[in-house]
Amino acid sequence: MTTTFSATGEEAIKHSIDFDSCPSAQRPESSDILEFFEIERTAKEIRDGDHKRIALQFPDELLRESVPIYRLLKQRVNEGQEIYVLADTSYGSCCVDEVAAQHVDADLMVHYGHACLSQTSRLPVIYVFGRKPINVDSCVKQISDVIASSDKSLSSVLIRHDVACSYRAEEIVSKLRDKTVATATRIVYHAVPTKMGPSRTQPNSDSGSISGKHEGNDVLRAESGADLVEDDGAVIYIGDESLTLTNILMTHSSNKVYSYNPTTNVVRLESGRTNKLLMRRFAVVQKARDADVFGILVGTLGVASYLSVITYLRNLLSRAKKKSYTISVGRLNPAKLANFMEIECFVLAACPENSLIESKDFFKPIITPHELKVALLPEGTWLGRYVLDFSHLITENESSPTSARKEAVEDDAGNDDKDPERPSFSLITGKYRQVRRFGVEESAKVGDSGDASAVVIRNQETSVAKISDSAAALFLQSRTYRGLDARVGEDAPSLLEQGRTGTARGYTSELPPTDA
Repeated sequence: MTTTFSATGEEAIKHSIDFDSCPSAQRPESSDILEFFEIERTAKEIRDGDHKRIALQFPDELLRESVPIYRLLKQRVNEGQEIYVLADTSYGSCCVDEVAAQHVDADLMVHYGHACLSQTSRLPVIYVFGRKPINVDSCVKQISDVIASSDKSLSSVLIRHDVACSYRAEEIVSKLRDKTVATATRIVYHAVPTKMGPSRTQPNSDSGSISGKHEGNDVLRAESGADLVEDDGAVIYIGDESLTLTNILMTHSSNKVYSYNPTTNVVRLESGRTNKLLMRRFAVVQKARDADVFGILVGTLGVASYLSVITYLRNLLSRAKKKSYTISVGRLNPAKLANFMEIECFVLAACPENSLIESKDFFKPIITPHELKVALLPEGTWLGRYVLDFSHLITENESSPTSARKEAVEDDAGNDDKDPERPSFSLITGKYRQVRRFGVEESAKVGDSGDASAVVIRNQETSVAKISDSAAALFLQSRTYRGLDARVGEDAPSLLEQGRTGTARGYTSELPPTDA
């Protein structure tokens, strides 16, 4: 548990990076930098697109490679094409930092290292993942042995992998299909895109000259893979243990999930810990059920549909008579969120790889948009389906606006209107609690005679405002200390006096007398 609410900033200077645990591929000393970071391909894309200002985005673990890459690209691009290096991303390093790119008015992004492949909203992007070493023959043999030794015949196997293994993925899938051609198992694979254009829904987006503007959309739409593998199928992930593997376990809870580690050349069954992960998230959902005031955390400004999901969350909370505040704090830490003590639960709108936040170090729970949707439904309606990509929620909401789940939320809110004083039972505390409801009609909240506790001074000219619909004002009223008393207009002005002269270490009036 964090014990301080503020920091001196010293940890930013002394921050150390553990390269062994970083998600991005590290270049071996013996490998060629031109091949590992695909310098020739990147320079060709820049020249062919006739881009004028190019931003290179690096994660912390690859910053040491930024200067050599910059110099190599500068030698290969056309004259007049300016290149900038971006570091210290606003949010997660796996997302394209379009905010930082706007500071240099860039018209193209080159993203290095591990990426979540979220659809961008404004800029075209070229991905350079790096190349993790992998033994193709060993990988194919291990995976084919798993398929052959399965208790029952697998109808389909979905292949997912770390983006740093993309350069070998097509070869692995081709050989794997040759080995399983005699079986009834279908190998499902979608290639990872190496370039992507902005979303079509952005009216002012500059698509640049990158061909295949939506080349990766098939991958993005099937990111969860839930509609690509049957219930009697399996998912095989190629790569080290990472957040990507955790997300696969969450979104494929009904399938067996295996992982192949290129470092150890070992395949293991990962599905055994799926129930523990879901139970942990279900406990967070129960805490969200007890919350009446929510904070919507903006965890990305580069994903195309982030504005749509924020509007969706506001409407969802409004229909459920909950209070919401929209907050943008950049990278999350306990000290930042502890400043919002009136908020009882936070909802994080971020890319799939940054959505799951362990709340043990935070003072209030942090949930995903899908978990909020589940928390606002009547109890017992979660069937185990888990969604991390919030664009899927928007798609579902637009395609079926009168779905049964939405009606359940509205019906639940309607029941509250019939009996506003109805208590709610908390599975966390084991007690009944009184639900606070925001956004209801004033006639239902304030009686004819009024209540002195329902108003607060708005300014120093005796204007008042009702606080029944303001969670922050209600929280302030409940505190014993509310800040210094301004006393504007109550004290008479004092006479103008001569101030001190000199420096703070010794004013003129404090200096010892000098000998004549």
